[in-house]
Amino acid sequence: MENGWATFGADLHLELRGPKLRTGLMDALREAIRSGRLEAGVRLPSSRSLAADLGVARNTVADAYAELVAEGWLTARQGSGTRVARRAAPRPAAGPGTRPAPARPVTSRPTYDLKPGVPDLASFPRAEWLKASRRALTAAPHEAFGYGDPRGRIELRTVLAEYLARARGVYARPERIVVCSGFVHGLMLMAQVLRAGSSATPSGPGGKAREVAVESYGLSVHRDVLTGAGLRLRPLPFDGLGTRTEELGGMADVGAVLMTAAHQFPLGGALPPDRRAAVIDWARASGGLVLEDDYDGEFRYDRQPVGALQGLDPERVVYMGTSSKSLAPGLRLAWMVLPESLVDEVAAAKGTVDWMSSALEQLTFAEFLASGAYDRHVRAMRLRYRRRRDELVAAVAAHSPDTRVSGIAAGLHAVLRLRPGTEPDVLRSAAWHGLAVLGLDRFRHPDVPRTLDGLVVGYATPPDSGWAGALRALCRVLP
Repeated sequence: MENGWATFGADLHLELRGPKLRTGLMDALREAIRSGRLEAGVRLPSSRSLAADLGVARNTVADAYAELVAEGWLTARQGSGTRVARRAAPRPAAGPGTRPAPARPVTSRPTYDLKPGVPDLASFPRAEWLKASRRALTAAPHEAFGYGDPRGRIELRTVLAEYLARARGVYARPERIVVCSGFVHGLMLMAQVLRAGSSATPSGPGGKAREVAVESYGLSVHRDVLTGAGLRLRPLPFDGLGTRTEELGGMADVGAVLMTAAHQFPLGGALPPDRRAAVIDWARASGGLVLEDDYDGEFRYDRQPVGALQGLDPERVVYMGTSSKSLAPGLRLAWMVLPESLVDEVAAAKGTVDWMSSALEQLTFAEFLASGAYDRHVRAMRLRYRRRRDELVAAVAAHSPDTRVSGIAAGLHAVLRLRPGTEPDVLRSAAWHGLAVLGLDRFRHPDVPRTLDGLVVGYATPPDSGWAGALRALCRVLP
């Protein structure tokens, strides 16, 4: 058929040189593989397709393929076609008078990942989520697929209010909740409101908050969000009991404080009752706001539940939660429970329409919560993570008895305290052994003196098949 070549298989650009077609074809294929243009595993066109494309006899291509298979450049398997072999391509020879190129470090994914902050993604409840999605989609009103309320779907805010009151001790009503696409998104909105000036934060000229207090150790991305909005940061000192919130009284320009009270990240402790009371007393006396990051609030193992700070004063605390640790960060679902005076300002900062959070994901999560599937999932993961934590503690005790493990009563990570000055060497050893793990110094505020050495070990991420190997790799690098 005329122009039938246009319908044959995949395209492959080759330039044949020399009078002999088979030799030219083989040379062109070798060069394409040697240079990396054709990578290992790439499927080549069939002999018929390539012959039609190049305008040569099919036997010419078939013979060239067969010889390159014999040489090891290609592989051929029934039903799989002809592919580039997985072999190391020789380095091109250096020309006369040229120096060998310096060796470049090989970058690859680590063999084991023990970085904190990520749950067990393999345990995402796909079947239950799919059921919830079908029910939500069937029941969704037509208007749910429009632009929507910037605060989020009322179905989700209603169910969230019930759940947070029951499980976290949060005083919540649907009209006080704003759904966002992650904790960082919520923090960006709050930073915008604080910098612009709010009736809820009278600190500073014109009601603007000029400074925000933060914990000595925390995520740099959160600090960057606040400073990016034009706010100055003041780190709060800490001791063996946690953040010293009583120091807030001496910070005159501070209009808000960001805290992980239920499970401090990364050090791991819960804020003691007297210090919880101190931060609320400061907020009431100064008119400041507490930005509460309820980090790992659902996962506790050896202690009674620690309720949210927000329950102590709903008008002075902004409660911020997320599904990133309990389900998966890829859902991009988070929420803020706001003081009544802040709802309109935060909604205005978010925009006139809800363009950040998928209506279908919100409706599915609402159904997932209402059906009890979320509670069941959290309880199952709590048992799973506790077993992982116990195995981690036992392995460290057996192989490195001088290493103290802390911050393990809740959450998805543990802190392994190291001797002063040893953290950099341990991290280099971990990288050498293919182990991804973070040091405490990564989370230290730049203005805080370095007094702690340690590893922040996330025990949720590795799959079951890799967990034992990850523990062995960790124990090998411990002093």
